[in-house]
Amino acid sequence: MILLESNNYIIQTTLAEKLVKPSSLDVQFVDFDGVRFHLSTPERKTCLLLSMSIKCWDELVKYGVDNVLRREYGDRLQAAAEPEYNVSLELDLEKFPPAGEEREALVRSISLLKRNALAAPFELAFETQKQLAAGGSGQGDLLALHYRDEEAIYVQASSDRVTVIFSTVFREETDRIFGKVFLQEFVDARRLSTIQSAPQVLYTTRDPPLELRHLPNLAQSEDVGYVTFILFPRHFANPSVAESTISHIQNFRDYLHYHIKCSKAYMHSRMRHRVSEFQKVLNRAKTEVAVVDRKTVSGRSLVR
Repeated sequence: MILLESNNYIIQTTLAEKLVKPSSLDVQFVDFDGVRFHLSTPERKTCLLLSMSIKCWDELVKYGVDNVLRREYGDRLQAAAEPEYNVSLELDLEKFPPAGEEREALVRSISLLKRNALAAPFELAFETQKQLAAGGSGQGDLLALHYRDEEAIYVQASSDRVTVIFSTVFREETDRIFGKVFLQEFVDARRLSTIQSAPQVLYTTRDPPLELRHLPNLAQSEDVGYVTFILFPRHFANPSVAESTISHIQNFRDYLHYHIKCSKAYMHSRMRHRVSEFQKVLNRAKTEVAVVDRKTVSGRSLVR
């Protein structure tokens, strides 16, 4: 199994190509979780406009997404987004660094637009945890991101930890079975392995965790699962570790459902292969006709 990348491959490859050979462009595409992107050259070939639309933008604004994006992209962040989109970056290719590591780092940073936007509530929770730890006790506000229909991410800081809860919906019976197996492995991995530094993982179905039970209109059925990650200061105290933690935990839902589909596809391919082998055996089989040699009293054979 593989880990999904946090950056958008289409943005990264397109920017790399246009830096070598600028040309007119107008392309729209969709990332995980229904996030829409638009790459275009509205004025000239060397000036690209990258726009993004994400379902939970209004919630991100409350959690300080503007400050995060301004820190990451500076003057490239436009004051007004393109119509029908939430945020836009103006990318003047003539102002990019020359070919080398610095250019590659900038291109990758731009391809992380969605990741950086979704980092806002996590960074806010990490900062809140530090403040609560200095005070000795307390609990921060519950930060909710309704990034998909019927699914959400909840983040809450406490004096000694940050709790991240994913609600996920399994549409099919087989998805629910595979999901339960995978999530049980997440729960058991830390208990059975020697990697005790991994976050603690809890998994429940139907009944939401205690942190969410005060919320109205929460779905409670066998199709809904709740996955809780307990992050301790060692997972985010160091800035580079915090960056890695945010990148990995954002992709958890996509990672889970991606590997459920991969597992189903693998099992289907094995079943088709087994059926094909059985068909070959049946095709090679020939029905044997019994030959009965009957003779008369005189010893002559009767040919039928």
